[in-house]
Amino acid sequence: MSDPSHNPAENQNGNPPADNQPADNQPADNQPADNQPAAQQPPAQQPPAQQRPAPQPDESNEEEQDATESTGHRFIFFNAMPSWMVSFLSHVALILILAIFVIELPIKKTVSFEAGEMADTSVETLDVNLEVTDFETTDPFESEIPEQANTEITEAEPLTIDTTALVETSAFLADDTSNFEGDEMMELTSSDFSNETSSRSGNGKDQLLRKYGGNAATEKAVQMALEWLAKHQLPDGGWSLDHTIGPGKFRKSPENGDPGMRPEARFGATALALLPFLGNGQTHLNGKYKKEVKQGLEFLMDRGKRRGRGLSYHEPGGTMYSHGLVAIVFNEAFAMTKDARLAPYAQGTIWFIEDAQDVVGGGWRYQPRQAGDTSAVGWQVMALKSGKMSGLDINKRTYKLTNKFLDAVSIDSGAIYGYTDKPQSRTPGHKARTSVGLLCRMYMGWDRDHAGLTEGVEWMAKMEPDVGQRGYANLGPQFANSAPRFNMYYNYYATQVMKHYGGDIWKRWNGKMRDFLVKSQSTEGDAKGSWFFGEGDHGARVGGRLYATSLSCMTLEVYYRYLPLYGNSATDDEFPLD
Repeated sequence: MSDPSHNPAENQNGNPPADNQPADNQPADNQPADNQPAAQQPPAQQPPAQQRPAPQPDESNEEEQDATESTGHRFIFFNAMPSWMVSFLSHVALILILAIFVIELPIKKTVSFEAGEMADTSVETLDVNLEVTDFETTDPFESEIPEQANTEITEAEPLTIDTTALVETSAFLADDTSNFEGDEMMELTSSDFSNETSSRSGNGKDQLLRKYGGNAATEKAVQMALEWLAKHQLPDGGWSLDHTIGPGKFRKSPENGDPGMRPEARFGATALALLPFLGNGQTHLNGKYKKEVKQGLEFLMDRGKRRGRGLSYHEPGGTMYSHGLVAIVFNEAFAMTKDARLAPYAQGTIWFIEDAQDVVGGGWRYQPRQAGDTSAVGWQVMALKSGKMSGLDINKRTYKLTNKFLDAVSIDSGAIYGYTDKPQSRTPGHKARTSVGLLCRMYMGWDRDHAGLTEGVEWMAKMEPDVGQRGYANLGPQFANSAPRFNMYYNYYATQVMKHYGGDIWKRWNGKMRDFLVKSQSTEGDAKGSWFFGEGDHGARVGGRLYATSLSCMTLEVYYRYLPLYGNSATDDEFPLD
């Protein structure tokens, strides 16, 4: 397997049946048909021995004998007890027989939002006891993760999406400006931000778009991406990293080489597809795509597995990366809707993250309790951040261990980060890991003026967004002729870091990143609304077009997906992980 450090897609009781014993293996006693002594019975008329036919193996005679024997028993039963007792015992026996059959039948429970009640109280009063769910119980942290039982896609009518319809944008977005000069000092209105996810819709979203540099072109690109993602949802409600799987001729892309290589990682793919919808303010209760979001959430809700006290979405092909992504989905959806039906899934996935942490080094990697890597850590910390903003409890020991890991893989006061250990020097190869490390530090409570944060942000700013430009001359002559390489994974994390950091560094970064993504989006044919940057994009070979589209779309949602961490009077409660 190739280096997975930048790509989440690449890493990887019922009761036993009752014993079927016959009630009686011995032949019944040959009792007379009534209770008279044998001496009082009239003798049977028998033909002479020479006239009696030889016995034949006649099945009907055997049936008659069985019937005669059972009649004797029934006679005793019905005559030795009153009728009410007979009726009572017969019904008890019938109930027991039916119970055995019911218990033995395998039951497949399909989780649906239709079966639950909406929450109308605060999160503190919600029942997050996982015992109320019907997940399969397995031993915690088993060494082998079972293959998914059923990965086949049921054929169904292809989903039809009106590709001409776009979600309405605010009036100011009609003016497609290329910069946001004059808006940087605009104060956000506190009343529009009742919680952190309220930034994704309504007036709060409009304010953030204008303040941080979004425009009509970015919102149109986001809506086109959501249409492409919705169109590629599979009939079972989930998605696949190989977007060519499933019904519909539209699944063939013009490049004919862009499907992902981990079709078994259904949980990770479904989470990657759902996150852009949630980032745009779409939920299973509200929005243009509430049907698609509902079906995607139900796909995940129906497939979680109990491991220890938590709920696991660890899977082949996706490992802890898939789990982290699914945990973000459940916790963001819960934070946005406060739907009580999501509470066990949000809390359960967080509990699994906490229990799967390496208790020695403090990180996460492919398997639970495995020594960590920066990339896997990033997705788990983002899930913890989502859990925090949804109001769930996070164990403070988890934060301390995470900081321990980040300290162990960083240099220069936390400015530069390696993969599984400290880097030897500052090279472009560490930029993606550095962007992940710095975002984690922001969420873990570092101030904007922290020396390590400032130094790391300035170092990444010299490299600018990685959009395939040649060389890294700003880093020094030794890197001037470095081969160009596109890395959307780096762009996704670094854009979040720069936006939270703000200031002139963010203005310069946003201008290049935003305009590149708008111009590079496919606008024609079956690929309309998606992105794919070819083999040059680290992670594209494994994640394919769905992976590239998800990260690109979320990067264009950065203006409002999360509230800024620093310097806004409207966001005094910054939801830090501390």
